[in-house]
Amino acid sequence: MSKRLQVVMSESDHRALTRLAKQRGMPLSEWVRQALRDASRHESPADPRRKLQAIRAAMKHSFPAPDIDTMLEEIERGYTG
Repeated sequence: MSKRLQVVMSESDHRALTRLAKQRGMPLSEWVRQALRDASRHESPADPRRKLQAIRAAMKHSFPAPDIDTMLEEIERGYTG
């Protein structure tokens, strides 16, 4: 089922977005739908507090790892054989 969404914008914004949509060969409404879908993919659905809590918990652990120069050397050796 489709829902209607009303977006209020200035005439200059409307003209600019209409121009962008026409450049892609689509109506403004489709351009807006695609832009909203793209924007929603970049939004994180997770609670940032939960992410920070996970990072803080991970920082309490100590794992054996060499310094960065040694790691980079090992990576390069892996590529070159």
